[in-house]
Amino acid sequence: MNSSSAPLLKVNGIAAGYGKSQALWDVSLTIHPGEVITLIGRNGMGKTTTIRSIMGQLPLRGGSIDFHGLTISDLPDFRIAQCGIGLVPEGRGIFPNLSVRENLICAHSNRHGIRDPWDLERVYTMFPRLKERERNSGANLSGGEQQMLAIGRALMTNPLLLVLDEATEGLAPLVRREIWRCLETLREQGQAMLVIDKNLGPLSRLADRHYVMEKGRVVWEGDSTALREQASQVQQYIGV
Repeated sequence: MNSSSAPLLKVNGIAAGYGKSQALWDVSLTIHPGEVITLIGRNGMGKTTTIRSIMGQLPLRGGSIDFHGLTISDLPDFRIAQCGIGLVPEGRGIFPNLSVRENLICAHSNRHGIRDPWDLERVYTMFPRLKERERNSGANLSGGEQQMLAIGRALMTNPLLLVLDEATEGLAPLVRREIWRCLETLREQGQAMLVIDKNLGPLSRLADRHYVMEKGRVVWEGDSTALREQASQVQQYIGV
């Protein structure tokens, strides 16, 4: 992570909501090139709404969002994706009637000219199980395989920033370890990431910095050392 460089993503005091209900108040965060950050909090605290706002799936009621030197606040969602943000959504969102190979191929692009870009073989090296299942339809995959496919599909866009909403939610322990291994490899390769998950141990090892959300606001932020040292303070926001 190059913290001296300009932010890759800068979320500036955004507000957003659904209908007459406001869900976010003055949320700000930054991600630098090669940096991994997390959004942490109980369910319904605004984490996914923040992701939807960044991705252009939910209009802002205030604030602005800059990505890679461009203000993206008013862009449609497909243009934001083309700017270089790859999303692994909650629920995975794979195409159930397409094969593993087709799910991956349909997403392939390299708009930013990344060296050593992601392609089928590189994704299959990261997730050998997808190679074994490449002719199977998305609907016939296990939950863990679907999550691997969702990550692989996002990587096939060769994103400048990879966003994962509930990275390991509902997965078996062995599969969770495989996903964390993948994310650690991506971090070592310099991939910037924004990760939502509930497993503080792996998150503290993976990420550079953390943002804790409570009722649509950022109530705590710090690096992994601070997260461990202030665990009791953080736990009051994320505990059941």
